[in-house]
Amino acid sequence: MEIGRVCIKLAGRDAGNVAVVVDNVDDKFVLIDGNVRRRKCNVMHLEPLDEVLKIKKNAPHADVVSEFKKLKLDIWNTKPKKKAEKPVSKRMQYKKVAKEASVKKKENKTEKPVKETKKKELRNKNGKKAF
Repeated sequence: MEIGRVCIKLAGRDAGNVAVVVDNVDDKFVLIDGNVRRRKCNVMHLEPLDEVLKIKKNAPHADVVSEFKKLKLDIWNTKPKKKAEKPVSKRMQYKKVAKEASVKKKENKTEKPVKETKKKELRNKNGKKAF
């Protein structure tokens, strides 16, 4: 199969979707992209169509998308959608506020001078100093 050949995927998860050959891996396998996941595919699982796109070998997904738009074909978006932020539970909000308050409390504390205490001498049973 030649690079740029538009095909229909016959087998697998993406069966029935349109793809384009991006690279020839060997006699039996090609690299495909388009309305399918970009991956290596068996030539026997592809039905070639008459159209050939003008793309380079190992063309990036953006080039394939632009060529598909020229043919007015749908394209599968490879970039994941942004996840909506999870709402924070009230319990977690209270924990966060409490933690911030404790940090501020620690910062506001003034250092108190350490009181000097008289050291007691340790003595043995015999009355001699231990140290």
